[in-house]
Order: sequence, then C-alpha cells, then structure tokens
Amino acid sequence: MEPTDSHHFLGLHEDGKLIRLFAPGQKGVKLKVQGKEVEGVSAGKGIFEYRLSEKITPKDYQITHLSGLIAHDPYAFLPTFTREDEELFGKGKHWKIDEVMGGRLCTHQEVQGVKFSVWAPCAKRVSLVGDFNKWDPERNPMRMMGSSGVWELFIPGLEEGEKYKFAIYTTEGAVRYKADPYAFQGEMRPNTASVVTRVDRHVWNDQEWMEKRKSYLHQPINIYEVHLGSWKKGDGEFVGYREMAPILAKYVKQMNYTHIELLPLMGHPLDESWGYQVTGFYAISRRYGSVEDFQFFVDHLHQNGIGVIFDWVPGHFPTNDHSIAEFDGTYLYEHKDPRQGYHPQWNTHIFNFGRGEVSNFLIGSALFYLDKMHIDGLRVDAVSSIVYLDFERKEGEWIPNEEGGNKNKEGIAFLKELNQKVHELYPSALMIAEESHAFPGVTDVKGLGFDLRWDLGWMNDTLKYFETKHEFRSHLQKNLVHEMSYFYDENHLLPFSHDEVVHEKKSLLSKMPGNEWEKFANLRLLLSYMISHPGKKLLFMGGEIGQWHEWNCKEELHWDVLTMPYHQKLQDCIAALNGFYLAHPALFSGDFSKKGFEWVATSDETHGILSYFRRGEGETLLCIHHFSPEELENYLIPIKNCREPKEIFSTDSKEYGGCGIMNREIKVEKGGIRLNIAPLSTLIIQV
Repeated sequence: MEPTDSHHFLGLHEDGKLIRLFAPGQKGVKLKVQGKEVEGVSAGKGIFEYRLSEKITPKDYQITHLSGLIAHDPYAFLPTFTREDEELFGKGKHWKIDEVMGGRLCTHQEVQGVKFSVWAPCAKRVSLVGDFNKWDPERNPMRMMGSSGVWELFIPGLEEGEKYKFAIYTTEGAVRYKADPYAFQGEMRPNTASVVTRVDRHVWNDQEWMEKRKSYLHQPINIYEVHLGSWKKGDGEFVGYREMAPILAKYVKQMNYTHIELLPLMGHPLDESWGYQVTGFYAISRRYGSVEDFQFFVDHLHQNGIGVIFDWVPGHFPTNDHSIAEFDGTYLYEHKDPRQGYHPQWNTHIFNFGRGEVSNFLIGSALFYLDKMHIDGLRVDAVSSIVYLDFERKEGEWIPNEEGGNKNKEGIAFLKELNQKVHELYPSALMIAEESHAFPGVTDVKGLGFDLRWDLGWMNDTLKYFETKHEFRSHLQKNLVHEMSYFYDENHLLPFSHDEVVHEKKSLLSKMPGNEWEKFANLRLLLSYMISHPGKKLLFMGGEIGQWHEWNCKEELHWDVLTMPYHQKLQDCIAALNGFYLAHPALFSGDFSKKGFEWVATSDETHGILSYFRRGEGETLLCIHHFSPEELENYLIPIKNCREPKEIFSTDSKEYGGCGIMNREIKVEKGGIRLNIAPLSTLIIQV
C-alpha cells in the first residue's frame, strides 16, 4: 500500500463491487453492507476484502472502528481538500484556511463526520490517531494531496469532542505525535491532544455593536488590560468565561473604559507564560471554558458597549514537542539555522515568515479571531523581533539580509500583508503594534500599515521621571517635553502594561516616591497625565486600585485594598477621570493632528510645571501638571485671550484623596491666568 495514497488501495473499488479494508492485528473484520452484517476475507498483511455481485455506493456500507463506532468507510470518499485549496495554500493566499485545515466537523458527500487536513510536506507518512481508533498509528493513514504537502482524511461518524493527533512518520524513521496546528481547542493542560470543536453554535446578539463599530482613530480609546486568570479567582482554579463576562463588563463600565485587552487566550501549556508561549494559534484556552463560552464572553461585552482586543503572538512559538516545532521531522514552520530560527533569550522558535504556507497559517489565525470570535482588534506582540534580524542578539548571533543590513525583509512583508488583509476584510478592526525599536512607518499605510503603535519611549521616559525623587526631577523634565518632538511620526498608544509591574519592577503605586499621601497623589498625577496627553490609552489591571505588590499571575488582584480610603478614592478618581475623557472630544479627537496639541509652558523645571492645550471638535482644554510636592499660590499660566476660564477637573479633589485646593474663581490678567495649584496634581481648565 502506497504510504502517500491509501485511498488508491483501500475503500470501494472495481466499479463499486469490491470493498478493501485495513485492520492490522485483527483475525477478522465485520461489515454492514446494505444493512446486512457480513465478514471480510483476509488477503494478508492486515488487508481484508469483501466482493459484491452488484455495484454499491460509499453510503451503502459501514465498518466498525476499534472504539466500537459503526460508520461509513473513510477510504470510500473523495478528498475534502480541493485543488483550489491546494493552489491557494501553496501561494500562501488561502484566507479561509481555518475552514479547510485541521479537524473540522462537516457534511461530505451527504455524510456527517470530521475532515482532517494537515501540512507535513516532508513526512514519509501521516496517520490520524484518536479515541476512535484507540490511538493506533497503523489504522488510519492519510493521503497526500498532490504536491501541496497537505495530508487529508475524512472520518464519517465522528462527532464534537473527539480527541486526536497526527502521527508523523519522518524520513529518519521516527514517529512523532503532533497536536493539530489548526485545532480550535485542545485538552486541558497538562494533556496535549486536540479536540474536535464547533465554532458556529453560539447565536450572536452583538449585531448593533458590529454594525456601529467604525474606525477608532478619532474616537476615545481607553483600554483596560486584563489577565483573565488573575483578575478574579473563584472557588476553583479559574473563573470561567461565562461567569466572568457579567462581572468584568459591569466593572469596566463603572470604570468608564472603552475596551479590554486580553493577555493571550490562545492555546498555551504553561500558566506562567501568561499566554505568550502559544501552541494553539487557532485555539481558545480551555482553562476558562469552551469556544462557545468565550464567544458568549465577547458577545456580552459587546452588548455592554465594550470592545475586546486580543493579544496575538505571531513572533515566536515554544519548543514543546507536541506542537509545531520540527513538525514533520524538518524545520517546517521555523528556520533551521538558530541564528534565524531561535530566540536565545526566550528559548523559543522564530517563524519562517518567507514561507507562504507559514505566513498563511499566521494571517489565517488573525482573520479567524476577527471573524469567528468577533474580536475588535489585535495587539501584535513583539513586532521588533519580527522586523529586525538582530533583535536581542549579539554580534555573530544573526545573519544579515542580502544587503548586509539588519532588517528582516520577509518579516516586514508578512506584517504588511497581515495589515492589508485585515483592513480589507475587517476595515473597522484595530491593528496595534508593540514595537520597541523605533522602526520607521509602523502606522504608515505605505509602511507596516498598523493603526496604532505602543509608545514605549513615552512610557519609559514618563516612568523614569515619576520614579525619581521629587528633588531630583527637574533635570528630567526636558524628556517629557522632548516626547512631542517625535510623537506625530506615528499614531501612538500610551501603555502602562503588565510588563511594567513584574520582575521586580514594582507596582505603579510602589514606584512612586514620597510618603503614603505623596505616592497616591503621584499615581493620580501619572494616570491623569496619560489621559490628558495625546494618544490612545492602556492601563494594566490593578493600577487603578493602587495595588502595592507586583502582579502575580497565580493570585487574583488585591481587591481587599479597596477597604482602605486612599485606594477607594484612587479608584473613584480613575473612574471619574476616564468618564471625563469620554465626555471631552478635545482629549481624543485630535490625537494625531498637530492642531490638537499646543505647548503653553514647559520651562518651569524648578516648580515642575507643564501646561498645554488640547483641542478637538470646537473644544479647547488647558491641561496643567504639577510634578512637585509643594503648593503653588497665585501661579501665572501664560495664555492669551482667555475670557472665562473654568476649572473642570482636578486630581486634588478631596473625594479623590487630595487636599481640596480648588480654583472656583480664576484671575484673568494681561499676562495670563493665575491659579492655586495643589501639590502633585493635574488641573484641567476649560478656556
């Protein structure tokens, strides 16, 4: 029997008058032919035959699998992976690849079952193993589809919940048991089998949200970044998607965030990786429930007016043997040379972005979540590692491109095609780049084509300034001003993410200098500075309640701190600040236009004062930040033509834990306006 085309020998032959079965190790086999039980005749080497006097069809007979399942013969059916599929996948342009690869429930030739397709071009042979054949790699060999490298098999009668893997026979004689790279879900860790899963059962009720969803760049975007496993803990190990949905939606609405961003919920084996070591690029993590449960979660948030952004990880993948590493016995998804295909610091493999099938695999994953899961946008992790060949490498640890440079042209082309395809098919979806090395044109349509770029330069400069003791801040204030000299080179998002509150970096509150009151005042100032500054916003969970300790993925947030007044008042301040942001277009509609921002005063480093205008949709706001711990009385802000200034927000309000230094009447004079400015505070004046 030819290992690449088992169907040529097995199944129904001789014009429908001969059934040939493969049952190694069995003394006999029984079939049902047109409702009658018959026995096959041994032809040696595990082959059994049954001859008929009249022609029959594949639907006229059934076989018995080792599990006891009685169903139609897999080897009597035509391929489910078509020539068109072969051509598109070979070109790396199959944009519905999630529907044709992997284990998928289907009706084929009027028979229900599961179709399986897997890409393993260098395998000597591939077999399907699962519960139905008691994981026997000899039982169900798959057939190679032309020169595509795709192996295919349709198993009638299989249903949702079936566990399976692919047995890959390498050219070196080894057999490797691999999970399905395209599986919609896998077993709960530590088990690693793939599970046949439906993704079409949930009835969506977010039509209004999806229809109204539009380009966000002139809209408010204030993202609450969430690690689902540690936001709340229940009685068990994890709170499920369905249980979490109403709790999280209620909280996010109360706090006036526009979106949540979920740390990766793709299939991953290690909890402590936070989801960044992905083994299931089309899978939903089983920790919190089923695919349908996750769809309910997204749907519920949408119905409550909350967008859902998915942290997506295409830059690398782990070395776990059950996953895609050396998938068919060769370096298939990754580069062979470790200088191209291995991250020495992360201990992970790097995708071979120049291979069409690999690029298609990744772009198909992105499109799958935007389509089947109704995700509103993707935050693309570690973009710098994709566009630079020397990312986190020393001299001699990387291979230059053909021009001798450090740009990964294949990675760049992949990202461009990714964004082009997403914007073509889902024009209202957000594409956000975590890019840390100032690669040019990240949000340029002619460049990488993202909608937003994380401004990690702003984040680093801002945190460095705030972590500095008050008496030493003055010489760093120029860094805050310098930010605006390059801000408009890209469409920026300002992130205080999970990365800033782990690995002994301290929580946001613990970073702040001074006594307890000053720490809380500094944190209110920090977060109000972010809200007032041009750019979209992101805050990792726990920052809004002033958690003292670093984030620990094994613990839930320290919600108990809210029993203490300072923490509760901080949370009240952030909720009010977020609501203020939503209500004032000057703070978001002109984020990426130079007309939306104008410096007023930047040079008073002694008192630690920065002030600027924010403008948008006919509204002008004067934002004043005071970074020093002393009160300033009758302080002059040099603005012209100010008729009726009005203080409309202050982080120093007593209800937020401040001193309550307010400006109910503002003095206007020829040189500007005079204010009483509280220590470590943000003032916003309507002018």
